[in-house]
Amino acid sequence: MARVLRSTREKNTSPRLERYVASSQGALDVFALCTLWIHRGADAPSFGPGSNVTWEGMALRLGVSAVFGVDMAIRSWLAPRSFAYARTHPLGLFAVLVPPVRVLFSLRLVASLFRRGHIERFFAAAGLLLLNGVLIVYFYDRDAPGANITSFGDSLWWAAATVSTVGYGDMYPVTWAGRATAVGIMAIGILTLAVVTAQVSAGYVEQAAKRRGADSDSDPVPSSEIAELRASLARIEATLGEHRE
Repeated sequence: MARVLRSTREKNTSPRLERYVASSQGALDVFALCTLWIHRGADAPSFGPGSNVTWEGMALRLGVSAVFGVDMAIRSWLAPRSFAYARTHPLGLFAVLVPPVRVLFSLRLVASLFRRGHIERFFAAAGLLLLNGVLIVYFYDRDAPGANITSFGDSLWWAAATVSTVGYGDMYPVTWAGRATAVGIMAIGILTLAVVTAQVSAGYVEQAAKRRGADSDSDPVPSSEIAELRASLARIEATLGEHRE
């Protein structure tokens, strides 16, 4: 089934659709990483007695869905077969109804950041993922029994200690969602440390190579000395030839 969907997607494309996806995909992936924060902003104080959602919050959530809805509409319109494109991208349609699902698409952004020369984008995406993890742990642990992460500041401090691989142990998540998020934050910390180490090592290697190249260029052997050495070698060969005779 997955192979059929992949084949249908590859056939149902056009140059205009590919250009649009290439130009908008990165920005939408970054926007998707921010959806949890947008939804957090929507959880403002209640509007009226007994109400759990404010008008501002509802407008914010609908605005996020509208962004992803417009994106899917443009993609379907640019595709040779519009309905077929929508039918073969169910996750994109589901993200219109539940915008945080779009975070799954952002994994492509994280994977592409390991390409050479994308260090700034890597740190930006890693930072957004870390802040999303802070928010998730805060949401799930703040009211959990026996929780010691009860404020956003506590969650931020715990994440900073975790991602830096220090891990003081003074705070820790107690819910399954918080612990699962903690695993992801640990992975972000290890990957970030590995990327930074690789970048620093590559910088030292590049500087050493440049110094070696500069030293070899600054002290070349003069062509006159090479000519004299060749003449001396010719005289030696001629002398050896006379002795053989």
